[in-house]
Amino acid sequence: MNNPMLSEKMREATRLTQAGRLDEAMALIQGSLNGMPGDAFASGAANGAEAPTSGQGETIEGSCEVVDEKQDAQPKARQWKTAKPKPTATAKSWSSAFTNVNVNAEPDSPPAPGKFTSGTYKSAVGLRRYKLYIPSGYTGQPLPLVVMLHGCTQDPDDFAKGTNMNRLAEEQLCCVLYPAQPASANANKCWNWFKTSDQQRDGGEPAIIAGMTRQILEEHHLDPRRVYVAGLSAGGAMATTLAMTHPDLYAAVGVHSGLPHGVAQDLPSALGVMQGGTGPLANANPTTTSPWSSPVPAVVFHGDRDTTVHPSNAERVAGQYGVKAANQRDNVKVQAGRIPNGHAYTRTIHHDAKGKPRLEQWQIHGAGHAWSGGSLQGSYTDPKGPDATGEMLRFFYAHAKE
Repeated sequence: MNNPMLSEKMREATRLTQAGRLDEAMALIQGSLNGMPGDAFASGAANGAEAPTSGQGETIEGSCEVVDEKQDAQPKARQWKTAKPKPTATAKSWSSAFTNVNVNAEPDSPPAPGKFTSGTYKSAVGLRRYKLYIPSGYTGQPLPLVVMLHGCTQDPDDFAKGTNMNRLAEEQLCCVLYPAQPASANANKCWNWFKTSDQQRDGGEPAIIAGMTRQILEEHHLDPRRVYVAGLSAGGAMATTLAMTHPDLYAAVGVHSGLPHGVAQDLPSALGVMQGGTGPLANANPTTTSPWSSPVPAVVFHGDRDTTVHPSNAERVAGQYGVKAANQRDNVKVQAGRIPNGHAYTRTIHHDAKGKPRLEQWQIHGAGHAWSGGSLQGSYTDPKGPDATGEMLRFFYAHAKE
């Protein structure tokens, strides 16, 4: 993208997106690209290298807000202790679209006692760095593996802190793999879920992440029957893409504030899907419209006040998991609850013909674009619960490849 006028318009579109003015950003982009080839949105380097980026890229997460910072909203299921922050009279908010300012955030708690190592995966398809958490209880036994895909502007360390996944992995004995998306592949470190080239089994980012997963399984002799993938926002969208393209590898998937697979091909269509107003699945029945379906069991979290990824996307994501379309009314259970001093939620459980839970949908009432029940030591988190990390692990451990 070397047209100066186009580059300036893309910067303005990015600014509008960050400000939450998605309609204006979309209109500007569509007008700028009238008559241009479909790959005009390509940003950074190819998947095979982490070359320097020009700073232009697809910004697909807009705004986020901290709903509350009261530590006593942590779900009771948490078994570790964290220090409480000092009370604050006013609610805090995001200072900008991509900056999480945790005023009065909880003090740093001691790190989990396992090893948090760094590594690099390289194949003919591409290269990505990663971090791997190995719990202290690992002695070579075939533990489960959870693959965690961060959201835009995040990295493995931030995502690990925000989700508290390493602490639960220490308690429940599993390894956790955090692939890292570099700025060379996307200027804002977003997984490129909206690019056709990154929606395939044998190429792009799905092939890189799946190859990395297999490498870690082999190197550490982990259990190939218990491999799971989860992600937030763009990472949640890529998690669903992996469930669609690699159902033979992953035993279950967790999607938090994510988007359906294969419903966008570029930035304008991605923005439309995020708004819930345009795109192939807009204003349609997700169980009959989506051409994609996966047999992988799924747990889906989404806040009903998410202004970055419209909450309707949670229903569209769920619609891509085949069990829902086949459900009869008596195979669906709906539960309502509330976290003490925290959010209310509605949990919908879909069972298969044998009565086994195959799909869970968690609608978090009053929550925005943030990891439910997360720690304020990381970005894009909402400590008011419910605990998405704990619930995902519970769901994952109930499913293994046969």
